[in-house]
Amino acid sequence: MTSNQITTTQTTELNEIHQIGGFGVNELMTMKETVGKDLSIPQFNLFMYQCNRMGLDPSLRHAFPIVYGGRMDIRVSYEGLKSLAQKSEGYQGVFTQVVCENEIDDFDVIVNDDGEMIGVKHKPRFPRGKVLGAYAIAKREGRSNYVVFMDVSEVQKWMKINGKFWKQDNGDVDPDMFKKHVGTRAIKGQFDIADVIVDGMETAANTEEVPDYKPQERKDITPTQEVIDTSKHEEPKKLTPTEKARAEMNAKFKKLGIVGKEAIAAYIEQHAPDLVGKNPTLAQLTGLNDLLDMHIDLKEVQESSADSLD
Repeated sequence: MTSNQITTTQTTELNEIHQIGGFGVNELMTMKETVGKDLSIPQFNLFMYQCNRMGLDPSLRHAFPIVYGGRMDIRVSYEGLKSLAQKSEGYQGVFTQVVCENEIDDFDVIVNDDGEMIGVKHKPRFPRGKVLGAYAIAKREGRSNYVVFMDVSEVQKWMKINGKFWKQDNGDVDPDMFKKHVGTRAIKGQFDIADVIVDGMETAANTEEVPDYKPQERKDITPTQEVIDTSKHEEPKKLTPTEKARAEMNAKFKKLGIVGKEAIAAYIEQHAPDLVGKNPTLAQLTGLNDLLDMHIDLKEVQESSADSLD
């Protein structure tokens, strides 16, 4: 390709890339050539739109796109989630640490009268030994500390699936990855950040490499309780908040064109794996509805972009 052809191609791309947020033209082009190198122009515009909508900066690796089968998925890294938490009212910090085999006599979880974990007693020492667990404490003004503590056995499945990211050269769990994993859960719990922005920690957290997509066998993972059809209720105002949330969810699935048990199961398995095999709570249904809202927005923007290209 000649220099004139390169200049023409770049000019065409500049004209097609939408000015979204406070990024300059040079910043957008740089992000297109790095973070968005595998994206078409419409996909890149869509990616930037969603990042701007959520207040994330792709240049800081807050979020990154994954493309498979011609479709784009947006993942948010631990750093992106922490950035969102820092913007939340009452943010007082997130602390993460691993517990090693030579420290177990100096480690204990603090619980309140209700049995909730609110802190830890931990005295690191050297040599630390093999990692046995990890914990995270998310602090927010006006709320109890949100503590997540996990034994290393609880992340074995991720080590088997994505050992490239989860294991050290000697085969032990990577402490940094483990800390990010518990940190992600603590942030989402303390700052009410729903699974709308699934962290991507289980795949390619904070790296420039993305694992190949491997479709899995479909399972029946739709919520165990029936979706409420409000048309069958003469007095819909008497529906409980949970029933209303389910009715909303049903309507939003239809708006996205996701109809039928299998299609809904596939959507939940991909975008809200924490709900697999569970009867979701009201908070989880609210998070799922937020997720559906985001994908409805994505669909509308994508259709708008497609129309502009006709």
